[in-house]
Amino acid sequence: MIWKEMEDYVRIFDTTLRDGEQCPGAAMSEDEKVEIAQHLARMKVDIIEAGFPVSSPVQFKAVERIAREIEGPVICGLARALRPDLEAARDALKPAKLKRIHTFIASSPIHMKHKLGKSPSEVLEMARTAVKMARDFVTDVEFSPEDATRSEWEFLRELVEAVIEEGATTINIPDTVGYTTPQEYMDLFRFLKKEVKGADKVIFSAHCHNDLGLAVANSLATVLAGGRQIECTINGIGERAGNTAMEEVVMALKTRKDAFGVETRIDSTLITRGSHLVKTTTGMVVQPNKAIVGANAFAHESGIHQDGVIKNRQTYEIMTPESVGLKSNRMVLGRHSGRAGFKDRIIRMGFDPKPEEIDNAYNRFLEIADKKKEVFDEDIAALFQGEISRSQVDEIYRLVSFEQNTGTNKTPDSKISLQIKGEIKQGEAHGDGPVDSIFKAINQVTGLSPLLSRLVISPVTEGTDAMAEASVTLEDGERRVVGKGDSTDIIEACAKAYINALNRL
Repeated sequence: MIWKEMEDYVRIFDTTLRDGEQCPGAAMSEDEKVEIAQHLARMKVDIIEAGFPVSSPVQFKAVERIAREIEGPVICGLARALRPDLEAARDALKPAKLKRIHTFIASSPIHMKHKLGKSPSEVLEMARTAVKMARDFVTDVEFSPEDATRSEWEFLRELVEAVIEEGATTINIPDTVGYTTPQEYMDLFRFLKKEVKGADKVIFSAHCHNDLGLAVANSLATVLAGGRQIECTINGIGERAGNTAMEEVVMALKTRKDAFGVETRIDSTLITRGSHLVKTTTGMVVQPNKAIVGANAFAHESGIHQDGVIKNRQTYEIMTPESVGLKSNRMVLGRHSGRAGFKDRIIRMGFDPKPEEIDNAYNRFLEIADKKKEVFDEDIAALFQGEISRSQVDEIYRLVSFEQNTGTNKTPDSKISLQIKGEIKQGEAHGDGPVDSIFKAINQVTGLSPLLSRLVISPVTEGTDAMAEASVTLEDGERRVVGKGDSTDIIEACAKAYINALNRL
């Protein structure tokens, strides 16, 4: 199918579930992938790259389920220029109403020689064959010459021209290793759009990595050269230094339409919610000064800045917090806030709460408000997301209480009480540290001992009373789960995350 090619707007191709998941430690379960895909659909993302079907049965199943359950966006599957890859992508995408196969092969001299062991003519023929086969399976085919920005321009022209002849509808020019600069990338796009026969019949796309911190700048440069698709991830997660950050691209095009002349179709008010969802799912921390979605993105501490913003927001804010899904620039709730105010804040932050979720989250909020001087939006989002996460899992194990004895020259000791199917059970264990001892005490009570492969602890806001978020990854045989927990007590947050992971197992 020729998919809205000629409409003049920038398509957002989200690869959080494919390239983003390749970030070390960011693997997601099938249910987590579907949850993120559902949010991407609500955001009105144009294309969701759901995964790499041939890479594993788990990947295949996740792509197939997203293809079956998610409506609105085009659902895309990645495939090397090989028959088994293309057939796996075809089969996984069968349930999708709108589907795309994204096939690729390396095109740079260093990749062709050292990775593929192929000559340029062999690569050209493999690309032709792959696109032709993909076009037999679906009408929407994207082709990427991997490591394009280190490829010879004339060979790129020949390669792109060939795959357009075979039916490719989108041509992606990836900066696979984050090597290019905005001017170079813009010149390459202009060269291809001018010199390639049939260039006017396809969409040109940018896919950038952030090794030199230029992914967003490079992607935006292609828009000025006529590129009309940007491949990106939420929070910029991805291999090595990450991918182009979707939220930054969307808001740059929206805020500076005077400079770029086009926008996306993304509902930007859902950006903050999506950022938090990906952060809590993957355990990948968002730095406080991260553009658009960092905790400090709309915070003002300087007295001069505060005075200016009070008089007129535009003195120090080039976009509004509301435009990305926040109610305001760092609003604070406290222990005297009522349920109605709490619910209003949750809704304004972009959540769609159920009554029982509001009740549980409000009770948690009151506990936190008694411990903290200030409760920020980030705290509220974290605890509410935690309640949603816990409500989606059968709670076999529940933390009742714990005690710890630790200090200089002491072996940490933890005592813990768990409710297991209505019965209170207690245990005690020593460990190499406070966290290790609490985990061993939990294992002692439950009788379980899965492999702990990852633990991430991060503050939600600043200060000594900051609420902490913990993310625990457990493995049991071939099963892998991520548990989450939050508390103003770091050890309690870790214990909750560990127990949440055990419940998921």
